[in-house]
Amino acid sequence: MPKAIIIFEDMSKELSEFPLGEDEMMSTAEAVINKALEIHDCEDDCQVDLYLTDDENIREINRDNRNIDKVTDVLSFPNLPFTPDTVADFSLLDEMSEADYTDPESGKIMLGEIVICKSKVISQATDYGHSVKREFAFLTAHSILHLLGYDHMEDDDRAVMEEKQREILDSLGITRQD
Repeated sequence: MPKAIIIFEDMSKELSEFPLGEDEMMSTAEAVINKALEIHDCEDDCQVDLYLTDDENIREINRDNRNIDKVTDVLSFPNLPFTPDTVADFSLLDEMSEADYTDPESGKIMLGEIVICKSKVISQATDYGHSVKREFAFLTAHSILHLLGYDHMEDDDRAVMEEKQREILDSLGITRQD
């Protein structure tokens, strides 16, 4: 069974103030990402770079990459050319140079980067009445689906993506009551 390798970095200085420890974050992220890959019948080992950051950094990243000058909860930067029409279609790699999609050190398929804002995880968990772990898992699921080609710009695409998010989290027993 393929496994995702998570490369983790905290880009802020406040990890000690975050309610989840690094071990719990990593095990949650690995479970969510691996479940997403399993659901999509991925047969290869993959790599995801996961960054936790603060309001200032995510606002800057959002401004520089999306021309939206505001704080957001999560950003996804896919490395592969998946689209809603080619969700997790790993056969696309056959048309690409291996150097374009594998990490030269690990040999793993580089799916992309996920950037999560710690303050948004905390505030949204409070707003939605569930745990910080559940919100972190939700944002990770949302973001890995973007890396696999899902989008939510159109209502039909949004419904499909929301169903996949539920499928991932429910299958891991991560519910809104958590």
